[in-house]
Amino acid sequence: MLRAFQLLSSSSGFASSPLQRRKPLLRRNNLLLFSLSTTARSSSSSSSSSRAAAPILFPSVSSRRSSLFRSFRISAIRPESSADDASSTSFSSTLQPLESSSSHMRKVSFCQWCGAATKQAIPEGDDKTRTICTVCGKVAYLNPKMVVGCLVEHDNKILLCKRKIQPAYGLWTLPSGYMEIGESAADGAARETWEEACAEVKVLSPFAQLDIPYIGNSYIFFRAKMTKPQFSPGPESLDCRLFAPDDIPFDSLAFSSMFVALNLYIEDLKAGQIKFHYCTINKRPGSDASDIRAYTLGAHLQA
Repeated sequence: MLRAFQLLSSSSGFASSPLQRRKPLLRRNNLLLFSLSTTARSSSSSSSSSRAAAPILFPSVSSRRSSLFRSFRISAIRPESSADDASSTSFSSTLQPLESSSSHMRKVSFCQWCGAATKQAIPEGDDKTRTICTVCGKVAYLNPKMVVGCLVEHDNKILLCKRKIQPAYGLWTLPSGYMEIGESAADGAARETWEEACAEVKVLSPFAQLDIPYIGNSYIFFRAKMTKPQFSPGPESLDCRLFAPDDIPFDSLAFSSMFVALNLYIEDLKAGQIKFHYCTINKRPGSDASDIRAYTLGAHLQA
């Protein structure tokens, strides 16, 4: 049940805000209805906040296990690109390290298997601090998110989508999103292009892999072409357009990853050869997430 709630909170945007448990409103058929309030901080002021209450049903638990759920607080770091998050709640846009600048870990307070409290320790045979359950002893390994997308070329222009969802509502991006279980990176990139731009594409070759260790995201972009010269905004897009390289709206791009990928592409065009690029995008700690130029490039490899 706790695992289901963690998944629900992550997809709904609750996981990015502190949750505070209220008294149960009613009990119905072994279900308890709670009112949970989310606290959202404005990026303009760290002291200003707003609260919104939302009812959530939980299965009734026995008194033996209920102590596990008497009090909880869930927090997570919103990734730079959250294509699946359509929450309109306003969250702090200041980039913070996943836990600290040294550990780069999200804090997981409760075990996803049994719901007990966790601790931070180094498992036997390991050399890194991990999240370990204090009851069942299982280790929660935290891995980066994979984001895949297409750099669609058509008539010497590039296809961009204007986002209809938060974060970066109204800004331009290459069609991209989180890779799904059961699909390849290339298949996921083509799927995201269909979902966001209603464009059927054929993936031609990998173009860039961009890692952002600070927020735990890894981006893979593929060069692609449309199998049919047709596209239109999908449910997550306000608009879709083809841009000539000189007309790309760099001042209105959604994320640093898009800014870097498109700049690398234009540099290759000017050099007369499209290459494959690998590099890390080192986001500046404490910078605003909307500042797409707040980074330095590291480990830039080309082939």
